[in-house]
Amino acid sequence: MTATKIAILGVGKIARDQHIPAIAGNETMELAATVSRSGGIDGVDNYADIDALIAGRSDIAALSLCMPPQPRYDIAVKSLMAGKHTMLEKPPGATVSEVLKLEKLAKAKDVTLFATWHSRYGAGVAAARGWLFDRQITSVQIDWKEDVRRWHPGQDWIWQAGGLGVFDPGINALSIMTEILPNPVHLTASTLSFPENRATPIAADLTFAGPAGMTVKADFDWRQEGPQTWNITAETTEGTLKLTDGGATLAINGVAQTLPEAGEYPGLYHRFAELIEAGLSDVDISPLLHVADAFMLGDRKTVAPFHE
Repeated sequence: MTATKIAILGVGKIARDQHIPAIAGNETMELAATVSRSGGIDGVDNYADIDALIAGRSDIAALSLCMPPQPRYDIAVKSLMAGKHTMLEKPPGATVSEVLKLEKLAKAKDVTLFATWHSRYGAGVAAARGWLFDRQITSVQIDWKEDVRRWHPGQDWIWQAGGLGVFDPGINALSIMTEILPNPVHLTASTLSFPENRATPIAADLTFAGPAGMTVKADFDWRQEGPQTWNITAETTEGTLKLTDGGATLAINGVAQTLPEAGEYPGLYHRFAELIEAGLSDVDISPLLHVADAFMLGDRKTVAPFHE
């Protein structure tokens, strides 16, 4: 089987830490080029922009867009217009509307568009979905708290309009929530805490409503020091399910579950290859819709300024 040649656009921390190793471990894909103004990968052709890549490498069939969401739309349009299968790092766009436009364009050009949610490929997520599927859920508590200085040092784009602020990690929790809950929920209340010197929130408290009186509460905070927290706890009439470590571990009624080995980003590229082979797209915007709702309903509070 001939490997699909793929290029990464945006060679930052997430690309180096996750995307490049995942492609290297995937026999169906070959990293053939990069697009980066700050330096590429040794032994791989690097281009200054997508126009140069498209002009110079007609043999590359797929592009993985790893740059921040604000500039991604225009680049994705060029990718799709050139007939390239296109993978979007999360969040898939700076707005809901632009992602929907990209979905229509991909269909018109008959190429694959994959809006990725890497946290859905955590080792415990599929098992959690299966256990909750036929159970009555009474409440869910999401605690997603981390130290922004540790995980996003010097990344000014996350504090600018369209950068999502604390929703950059918080949307990972929402992607798991929308994957494991058997019925959809909708947002009913949102409190957003904005540092007085930033355009995006540093913390968010959300409340969702579901069927039969079920409630979901989510607490996102970028000011966590010490141990980091990425937990989802679901209370049901048959006991408690708890996903921890961002979905990597799972306990049911206090008993740790044995889980298969899983890799979030390897899972993404496996799925991308499947979609390309089948001639399909996967564009689930439900996590992004919840973020948009949070801003629409958000009770804005100004908090202390944030400095690196």
